[in-house]
Amino acid sequence: MEPQIETIIAFLETVHPYDSLPRNELVRVATSFGRREYRAGDPIYEADEPLKGLYLIKRGSVEVTDRNGVLVSILGPRNTFGERGLLRDGLAVTTAAAVEPSVVLLLPEAEWRRLIAGVPAFERFFNRSRPAETRGTDLSTLKVSDLMARMPVTLSPEANVTEAARIMRDQHISSIAIMRDEALLGLVTTRDLTERVLAAELPGTTMLEQVMTPDPITLTPDALGSDILHTMLERGIGHVPVVQDGKLKGIITQTDLTRFQAVSSALLVRDVAACETPEEMAEVTARIPRLLVQLVAANNAHEVVTRLITDIADTVTRRLLKLAEAQLGPAPVPYLWLACGSQGRQEQTGVSDQDNCLILDDAVTPGDRDYFKALARFVCDGLNTAGYVYCPGDMMATAERWCQPKSVWRRYFRGWIDTPSPEAQMLASVMFDLRPIGGTPALFRDLQEETLSLASKNSIFVAHMISNALKHHPPLGLLRGFATVRSGEYKNHIDMKHNGVVPVTDIARVYALRGELTEVNTRARIEAAEDAGVVSVSGARDLIEAYDLIAALRLENQAALVKAGRKPDNYLAPSDLSDFERSHLRDAFVVVRTMQSALSQRSGVLG
Repeated sequence: MEPQIETIIAFLETVHPYDSLPRNELVRVATSFGRREYRAGDPIYEADEPLKGLYLIKRGSVEVTDRNGVLVSILGPRNTFGERGLLRDGLAVTTAAAVEPSVVLLLPEAEWRRLIAGVPAFERFFNRSRPAETRGTDLSTLKVSDLMARMPVTLSPEANVTEAARIMRDQHISSIAIMRDEALLGLVTTRDLTERVLAAELPGTTMLEQVMTPDPITLTPDALGSDILHTMLERGIGHVPVVQDGKLKGIITQTDLTRFQAVSSALLVRDVAACETPEEMAEVTARIPRLLVQLVAANNAHEVVTRLITDIADTVTRRLLKLAEAQLGPAPVPYLWLACGSQGRQEQTGVSDQDNCLILDDAVTPGDRDYFKALARFVCDGLNTAGYVYCPGDMMATAERWCQPKSVWRRYFRGWIDTPSPEAQMLASVMFDLRPIGGTPALFRDLQEETLSLASKNSIFVAHMISNALKHHPPLGLLRGFATVRSGEYKNHIDMKHNGVVPVTDIARVYALRGELTEVNTRARIEAAEDAGVVSVSGARDLIEAYDLIAALRLENQAALVKAGRKPDNYLAPSDLSDFERSHLRDAFVVVRTMQSALSQRSGVLG
């Protein structure tokens, strides 16, 4: 075998997914690669040129820019480029040039497609879309790791039964794992305390090792729900420790199974609709994090998860409106309660505040205003009690500015469009996401259509909205990494809200504005923009796939935090991702940056 082929084989063995190939296949692929050398500044290909194959950097560095000359990335050894164009129409979507003397390997397109078709690792690596199918929420088919509520409480075998009983009482748990160092020795349950301590009249100083169940039956995190059910039924037990590589990962109890079966969006909506107080609603919404875990574990698409979670917030709002009218009496004139922000877009996750407003019929009199002020206070306070905290920017119906007759709202929108100041841009961005929740929808319908028509025809306003949409940047570092938070509690994390989903939300809002599209949901806006010709088919597909990945990873991270017993937030540590996930996430951010650049140049994408 030629020395150069041996060198390429040794190199490929360090690059994923080539490292997964058997030796004979690896030799074939190495033989297929062509070797090219470039000097500093040499072009590799230009945007819109036909691609000759897939490029892989062996030595040196390559600069990638978009069609507008904006720097997208600087790639180093083991980085691949050109795949986006190959996956679309065979034409390059970026421009690539050597930054320094470089050696680049070129895999012919036919060989690359053969690998994708025949090797699962290649198909997974180069397929940038998320799987559309779901596993469903059947308890028997979910993994044990998706059902565990939190890490178990542990004690040493020398601790006594009185201490164990107090801990169980104070923490509302029914079992304690007995550990020495990291080894699981046994399990003590409330049933053990009853049958082995109280019934036997043992003293409270009895050590746990005397009454524990030693060497309990265990399962691994990848066991299925059916394994839990079968184990519990066969052994007549209600607690099963989960162990991996000799280390305790959690405990599954009958209560966990019951909790899972009791949590669904439909049940939560039903329970909220029956609540008589905000405090009762808070007890229901406290189950949302477990619903999030359940929905994510079942591989539901992110837009399904957020829609179901938002449905609960909508139900809470409508129930509060009904309770308010029961207390205050019928409204003196028709009104419409609207949500904006993530609730308006039906994109709520495990972290949500409230953003809302009121549109009143123009027949409202000064004497009627006290009624609507009280209505707004009742509902906003109730939402806060129920877990939807007050908006930090006071964008709520309790603010007089956001509780106005329809004619005033019409003046608001006209003013923002005619005089697009920075504040007007910000307010218009928020208010273009309005969605009716309760009341008389007709108060908004023609107002929305009229506003979209006026805004789309005002080129200066559109330009300002585009400028506002580019304020949030994907967290891309130039050297193939991520630009993470530099200090504080979330140091070395990515803000998956403001630097992840928000840039896509802003782009989609501009599409809706230019196309006079009434859709509010981000994904629906991109699809509608594609249908209306506001964005190219390929651009829309790229952006949707990027958004799907970013939004899904955000939800998966929140679900992981809930399972770890923490509150969900929007911060993701890249170090928690696999190399595969980091590569795909970065590619998704590159797509978003490219679409932002096209938006700013008003070329191609916005036509």
